[in-house]
Amino acid sequence: MILCQISDLHIKPERKLAYGVVDTATMLERCIAHIGRLPQRPDAVLATGDLVDGATLAEYALLRELLSPLTMPCDLMPGNHDDRRNLREVFDDHHYLQSASEFIQYVIDDFPLRVVVLDTVVPGSSGGTLCDERLTWLKQMLGGSNKPTVVALHHPPFVTGIGHMDRIGLAASDKLERIIAQHPQVERVIAGHLHRPITVRFGGTVASTCPSPAHQVVLDIARDGADHFIMEPPAFQLHWWNGERLVTHTEYIGNFGPSYPFREDGKLIN
Repeated sequence: MILCQISDLHIKPERKLAYGVVDTATMLERCIAHIGRLPQRPDAVLATGDLVDGATLAEYALLRELLSPLTMPCDLMPGNHDDRRNLREVFDDHHYLQSASEFIQYVIDDFPLRVVVLDTVVPGSSGGTLCDERLTWLKQMLGGSNKPTVVALHHPPFVTGIGHMDRIGLAASDKLERIIAQHPQVERVIAGHLHRPITVRFGGTVASTCPSPAHQVVLDIARDGADHFIMEPPAFQLHWWNGERLVTHTEYIGNFGPSYPFREDGKLIN
């Protein structure tokens, strides 16, 4: 099973440039086209938050249009730039979004790898948290199955060293880590928010963040570093469950020329 993770799309209304620089709509179109050209078709796509930039209905309508070429299920979750009500209104046929709960939390259980989606959003705040209600729900979901599982959330539950992002990170991450540590079937905790690929040991498993198909956060491991972005190569991630373990590949988006053989007539080319 292959789960494709995209994150931090930051779609603006009327295809406006994010921060006056980033053409996020065009870059998402390129990302979706790239996914469609992969030699192995992902079974599902999961977008881990910051789907749009200003949380307006117009932005979600454009996002829906941009995602429409996907030929596999695409599940959505909110980030700190999103609005749950507007997301639910535009994607009203995405039934997993329409629960009676304030939070957007759900389980994807159609594949050999189970995905548990956890809502970390605090309206009006760039940082995230996990209240008792959300953590109780997670414990119930993890306690109900020993199937290999990915837990997905927007805010990463660990310190990255990028100071300005850590200041808008996840509160109550210690509580989450204790829960994860009690459930060895959790193969990975995946997140967005950081616009970079980062990996760390967490709760006896692995936690990671996904790069953006648009702009990336500057790598500056400093407590007081400037909050800048950079146009490093856009990317997404493929999480491949091979029946025994989860393997993650970061795939860069762009035209990097043709592929070249290592061998000719069975011998390495000198």
